[in-house]
Amino acid sequence: MRQPPLDPPSPLTPTRSPQGSVDCPNLEFEYGDADGHGAELAELYSYTEEPELSTNRRCFEEDFHAQVQGRRWLELDGAQQKAYVMHLLDGLEVVNRDKRLKVARAILYLAQGVFGDCSNEGDVLHWSRHNSFLLYQLGTFTAFLELLNMEIDNSQACSSALRKPAISLADSTELRVLLSVMYLMVENIRVEQEEDPPEWKTCRETFRMELSFPVHTEEPFALLLFTMVTKFCSGHAPHFPMKKVLLLLWKVLLFTLGGFEALQAMKVRKREELGLPPLPEDSIQVMRSMRAASPPTYSIELMEQQQQKRGHRSRRPLVKQDSLDIYNERDPFKNDEAGVDEEENDDVDSGIEGELDLMERDTIIPAMPAQRPPIERVSFPKGLPWAPKVRQKDIEHFLEASRNKFIGFTLGQDTETLIGLPRPIHESVKTLKQHKYVSISDIQIKNEEELEKCPMSLGEEEVQETPCEILYRAMLYNLPQYMIALLKILLAAAPTSKAKTDSINILADVLPEEMPITVLQSMKLGIDVNRHKEIIVKSISALLLLLLKHFKLNHIYQFEYVSQHLVFANCIPLILKFFNQNIMSYITAKNSISVLDYPHCTVCDLPELTAESLEAGDNNQFCWRNLFSCINLLRILNKLTKWKHSRTMMLVVFKSAPILKRALKVKQAMMQLYVLKLLKIQTKYLGRQWRKSNMKTMSAIYQKVRHRMNDDWAYGNDIDARPWDFQAEECTLRANIEAFNSRRYDKPQDSEFAPVDNCLQSVLGQRLELPEDFHYSYELWLEREVFSQPIRWEELLHYQ
Repeated sequence: MRQPPLDPPSPLTPTRSPQGSVDCPNLEFEYGDADGHGAELAELYSYTEEPELSTNRRCFEEDFHAQVQGRRWLELDGAQQKAYVMHLLDGLEVVNRDKRLKVARAILYLAQGVFGDCSNEGDVLHWSRHNSFLLYQLGTFTAFLELLNMEIDNSQACSSALRKPAISLADSTELRVLLSVMYLMVENIRVEQEEDPPEWKTCRETFRMELSFPVHTEEPFALLLFTMVTKFCSGHAPHFPMKKVLLLLWKVLLFTLGGFEALQAMKVRKREELGLPPLPEDSIQVMRSMRAASPPTYSIELMEQQQQKRGHRSRRPLVKQDSLDIYNERDPFKNDEAGVDEEENDDVDSGIEGELDLMERDTIIPAMPAQRPPIERVSFPKGLPWAPKVRQKDIEHFLEASRNKFIGFTLGQDTETLIGLPRPIHESVKTLKQHKYVSISDIQIKNEEELEKCPMSLGEEEVQETPCEILYRAMLYNLPQYMIALLKILLAAAPTSKAKTDSINILADVLPEEMPITVLQSMKLGIDVNRHKEIIVKSISALLLLLLKHFKLNHIYQFEYVSQHLVFANCIPLILKFFNQNIMSYITAKNSISVLDYPHCTVCDLPELTAESLEAGDNNQFCWRNLFSCINLLRILNKLTKWKHSRTMMLVVFKSAPILKRALKVKQAMMQLYVLKLLKIQTKYLGRQWRKSNMKTMSAIYQKVRHRMNDDWAYGNDIDARPWDFQAEECTLRANIEAFNSRRYDKPQDSEFAPVDNCLQSVLGQRLELPEDFHYSYELWLEREVFSQPIRWEELLHYQ
């Protein structure tokens, strides 16, 4: 990997980490809902599709010059542009499939920003946004939705693709054009800019409502895309362009449900409505201000090794043995795959050294000059970044243990009675209650228990019709299939996956009709395929995280239902398998050819590509989408395992500790935080020896992760670390989820709680709707069902 150093390199600074990858500097990465606007549009197209850009332009210009002679699109006023778009939309109504495709390509060229009339990238993006709003206002999205439904139901295309031995771009041409127009419209309208006119803002809200609350159809648009995913994974439609479907699905969810900042605002508002105290801090802001912890300073070990080889005296013999034990690191240049037990020896090849550690090391080795620029030494955080939290359950456990010790009996869930307990226990309970945190989920679980106990007296629950609620109701009955399909595609796109005959083919919309014949073409296709897989991982990880976070806020059991099906579909080992690679290589991968990216390739003359220029890649320090994907997958893993001891044990069983510790080499604060959270929840199960030999990681957990008072995570004496019936835990949760789903979403007409009419006159007086032909066969019915049947009076009296 060629990578420009951020700071002047020191002659003693090693350039290789133990895994053989480039040492990672601090990554200037800002996490958000999505990448920059231009980058998100560029990722829609594969490099193999590049020739189609000129095809779209030709289709537009042929029709445009026939309609509007001697003028360019940019020179038309608003009314003329609208008139021409209406003419194009009329062309979509024709029966001829090829003519429809030409018109759809002309509309796609408009959505792409009429790049033939533009001189720079900024103009292309500006006109792409302008035309997207214009197209939406004239009803283009609805027209394309109808065409998309037709293409999905096109059995001829499906059967043709199933018969082919190899599927290529040509099999999905119509679908790709339709999905591209819809994606450009969603993405351009979704992104807000300060200079947007008021009518665009109104248009944005209307579009959001239209996608969230379907009027003409029974289901939200996102559900149609989920159906495409399951149809593709079932093998019935192998020609579906999955990358475009997943990108569009992610952006539709992001647009309709809201991004991370909108989610935080909704959380604050919901806490106010429930009468809960405000959040102790804004988690987004805290994470943005956190600094990455540093990996071990390899230059110190390197200098010591050189001195030992020359026969010089080491500087460390006078240091106390305890300090040496803390920094007992193996050779950083030794290969990881040496025949040593990874569980015990990999702690320092990827161990991180917190700021406190560095200060201690400076006192141990005072003669060594500091290897970092002095600016880093000034910005050490003061205090811990997170306010500690305490659950009600923690206070109950603490009081139970205290009463057993001092009094000899317990009082159940009573946390107010402190009679007979010594003064320090009173102070402890007071401190615990000061930091008590009641989550929205706690309130929802409590309400659900009350509704289950008293369904008659509490009556019908009022459910707010939010976009999230509508989506969950629509997804509910096929949700397990949706989750399995997404994970199947994620597995096929993971870089650690081996090619298997039974795995699904996700490259249908990237492989050309004619395979490459030169080395340069092969290299370009190889980069394109890797980029294609990375974008699929990015979209699936982002949309799964969005679903989990929004469902958790909407109702905890909706979140638990999705989580449980992800766990049943082996999501935990899949994510661990994803991270069981050289993660630094993945994050610094250069699978992009910037001169071929949209919109650059539409306005600039393309230089001649060579094998050297392809191999060099761009000059970026890291790949934004890959770091974004890694953080999303870690956040999903955290959501699945938090407070679930059975799932935490899965992390232990699958030996996740060494895999996660290798991910700590990436010097990015947010990624390190989620890795440390995952290590924290399992330290109590890893044994004393692991904790002893991983003191740097323990120190970093203490510095970076939120403290839970009375959480004995570092020692393993906690009540939850005892043998546990994990199966019972999942079964209880599943029973609660099923009770919630049946109560809220199954509305049987013959409910046992439905009122019954006991009045004979009103029952006999009811008018019954009888079929039209009933009076023809009425006498026959009487003969068969009444007169010919003997009345068994004994049985009748018996039942009375």
